[in-house]
Order: sequence, then structure tokens, then C-alpha cells
Amino acid sequence: MSRTLDSSVTPATGRRRGSAPAAPRVGVARLGVLLLLITVLLGAGVDADPRQPSFQGLDDRWLSWMGGPHGGFHGVVAAVLNWFGGPLGVVVPLVLLLFLVARRRWASAGYLVVTYGVGNFLVVQGLKFLVDRPRPEHPLVRVDHGSFPSGHAAGAAMLVVMVGALWVPTARRRAYWFGGALFTATMMWSRTWLHAHWLSDTVAGAAAGAGTALLSWWLFRHRLAREG
Repeated sequence: MSRTLDSSVTPATGRRRGSAPAAPRVGVARLGVLLLLITVLLGAGVDADPRQPSFQGLDDRWLSWMGGPHGGFHGVVAAVLNWFGGPLGVVVPLVLLLFLVARRRWASAGYLVVTYGVGNFLVVQGLKFLVDRPRPEHPLVRVDHGSFPSGHAAGAAMLVVMVGALWVPTARRRAYWFGGALFTATMMWSRTWLHAHWLSDTVAGAAAGAGTALLSWWLFRHRLAREG
């Protein structure tokens, strides 16, 4: 009788609502498309004039605020995030994938592989080659070609969404999204503080990473729901 009256317990499993991740709503797909559209629009603006896009004034002003001194606590945070987005940017998804495979969560593993592959290699690297924006002068870390978009910011946003989709219980997602947004914003700051990217590069990167992961989550929703 108490179970019948307790609406917080699901009939099929006896598990309380919010104790496991739930399927995304349609708003997730819309948000994903919107974020990818923001990335495309910023990319089009840079592609029109890679050295002087229409928002270069804002990028220059932000970079002047990131002038330094580049040491102390800020330097440690930026260095850790640079390392996290570099070598660990590959290691962390690989560890998560191995964990999912070991648990035989094949749909979740597929979601992670597709999201990471499309977001990192197709969207981010594709835009780097197509736009080929020059980076700020004198970056403080080793960088590759193409400043737009930021791969570190994209990777951080993708990781936040994927972990939230696969592991964070529904009842705890609001607090998790807030923490994830703060982590992504800190990664964005670190890339500009290190003079590795323009501000607009990090905005486009975060939008590309989160947008790809959200849209992929929506496309995988039925498989993830059947996996339970």
C-alpha cells in the first residue's frame, strides 16, 4: 500500500526517481542545435577575415586584461588545465570507455565514442582547418595550428555533458550542471590567460563541445533508455 502511494518509486524497478540518469527532453536537442549554430556563426565571422573579424576588438580587449603577471596560483591552475586538456584529454575518455565496456554498457560506450569522435575530430579539427585563424602572439604553452575553435574548451564541455548524461542522477543534475559550467568557464579563462586562444575561440569551442554532446545524447536517448 505504501509503495502504491509513494510516487517517488518507479513501479518497474522499485528505484526512487532521481536515483539514476533520466532520458533528455526535447529541449536538450534544441539547445544542442542552438549551440552548434553559435559555433557556425562565429566561424563564419572569422572565416570572412581570419586576422580581423568583426569581434576582434572585444578579443583584443579581453586579451589585454589577461596580460599577467603569469605566475602564482593562477599559473598553477592554468598549467593543470592545460595538461588536463592535453594528454588527459585523451586518457579520461578512454578510461571512461573501458569502464563502460567492462560493465557491458554498449549503448553508453557508443554514445561516448560517437560524441568524442564527431565533436573532437570532425567539428573542432574540421573548423581549425577550414578557418585557420592565427593565434595570439607569444602563447605561453605549446600550441598547434589554428586558433579557432579552442579544443580544450570543447573537450571540457563535452566531458561535462557526457558524464552528466551517463552517470549523474536526475535529482542532482542541477547542481552538477552549475559545477560543470564553472569548470568549462575556468578552462576557457585558462586558454586566454595563457594567450593560447582568443576569447571568441573559447566561446565557440565550448559551444561546439556542449552542442555536439547534447545533440548526440538526444539521438542516443532510446538506446540509453533501453540499457537502463
